[in-house]
Amino acid sequence: MNLIQEINNVNDKFASHGSKLKIEKRGEKLNIRGSLPSKEDKNNFKFQRISLGLKADISGLEEAKKKLQLINLQLELNQFDWINWVANPNKKEIKNEFEFSNRLNEFEEFFFKESKSEYLSSTRKTTWVSSYRPYLKRVLNIYDQYDNKDLEKIFQKTLESYKEGSRSRKQCATSLSVLAKFLEIKLPEDWKLNSKGYGLNKAGFRDLPTDEVIEKIWAKIPNKSWQFVFGLMATYGLRNHEVFFCDLTSLTSFGDKIIRVLPTTKTGEHQVWPFHPEWVEKFKLSKLGKNPELLPNINNDLKITTLQKVGKKITDQFKRYSLQIKPYDLRHAWAVRTIFYDLPDTVAARMMGHSVSLHTQTYHHWITKRDQQKAVNNALLKVKRT
Repeated sequence: MNLIQEINNVNDKFASHGSKLKIEKRGEKLNIRGSLPSKEDKNNFKFQRISLGLKADISGLEEAKKKLQLINLQLELNQFDWINWVANPNKKEIKNEFEFSNRLNEFEEFFFKESKSEYLSSTRKTTWVSSYRPYLKRVLNIYDQYDNKDLEKIFQKTLESYKEGSRSRKQCATSLSVLAKFLEIKLPEDWKLNSKGYGLNKAGFRDLPTDEVIEKIWAKIPNKSWQFVFGLMATYGLRNHEVFFCDLTSLTSFGDKIIRVLPTTKTGEHQVWPFHPEWVEKFKLSKLGKNPELLPNINNDLKITTLQKVGKKITDQFKRYSLQIKPYDLRHAWAVRTIFYDLPDTVAARMMGHSVSLHTQTYHHWITKRDQQKAVNNALLKVKRT
């Protein structure tokens, strides 16, 4: 019989004797969960967990049964006290996963307190879902699996659980840095060094589509509305969701073809120029200037959806049409294209809605190649003159 079945049998037996508590397996450890007195008010019961620090195996289960019997007896005699069930009770630190989970909930409330408008609130919700929640969930899981509750070490283990040089590792470092500041804990001295990022050279160089491939893929998309989406992303380097949050009025026949990404997006308002400029006509984007309704009918009301959900619609559509590239490939290809147009990195970064440092880091390989090529050209030019 497996461990889970054994735990269920033990819980059923205790329940038959009136116990409201259960033994549970979380990760590789055993806990007790159920209705327990509040730490603030012993007369107020609520759902809580007790970390036993026991390994999730048959031996640990036998010990957990004894702990559960003791807790039930203490509750029956009104002698239960949390001080007996948390490690180092006199230390001013987070003592168990229940308390740590509460602090994470407090952090979430703090995160959203700064939202002062519906648009800002929706944007922060998207940021929370994509850039915070996955990493906080992992740090809580790792916290629960280790007996050592030193948060500095827990944070380090969480960071190291992501592949070195990956985007996830960099985002994890950023999110946990904000959390650490909120919790007023010190991060390891080499935190920044270990969080090194996700430049495309480190990520194994995306196999970015050539301009010719992009044009061929666009021509194969059977739905005209989604052709417009693809064309906008290719020509302006837009993020997925930004397609549906743009002012496209400049795309009319007499417009300057400079589109405005609205302030409701992830990184706020910014203007973007087309690269290649001739793609505006090739991809028939001028039609959108007078009639933006030609884009797919996607709900972009941020009162009832999020930027992430809007962006996922595009990802799903790319898969549906088997386009063999990812939406972000178009954005990266746009960025590389601007490098060889000799567009200043500061300007390109502003158009993409991110920092110059991130731009330089992400596209380091191609920027270096451009600068080296300039140096070589200058050197060759000098030789010709002599």
